[in-house]
Amino acid sequence: MNPLALAYLGDSIYEIYIRKYLLEQGIIKVKDLQAAAVKYVSAKGQAYYLKNWLDKNLLTKQELDIVYRARNHKGNRHPKNTDIITYKHATALEALIGYWYLEKNFYRLGQMMKRILEELTCTYMEKM
Repeated sequence: MNPLALAYLGDSIYEIYIRKYLLEQGIIKVKDLQAAAVKYVSAKGQAYYLKNWLDKNLLTKQELDIVYRARNHKGNRHPKNTDIITYKHATALEALIGYWYLEKNFYRLGQMMKRILEELTCTYMEKM
């Protein structure tokens, strides 16, 4: 499947996990939820998590193939608020999430999203 199509789906799945997490933190006002979600659903944050996984060798050979295909996909367009490298890494993370979802590998999806959410929880607690 086209890596950008996987990223399109993965972006939605990632955002659902983040929104659920924010609701679990007790944020109930929609305005506050949206403001918090924007902080967590960012190319910079997504690229950070992917790089962390790569540095720790947490991905299988097949997962790395998805990541590399998505990251190296041709195209130089990116949002104005981020550089192309960060954007490509974020896209690769989203593609991997989309891949897990389409493969119905919900265990792996949940396992890796748990890693992200645990780190978000630490960050959230530090700000309190």
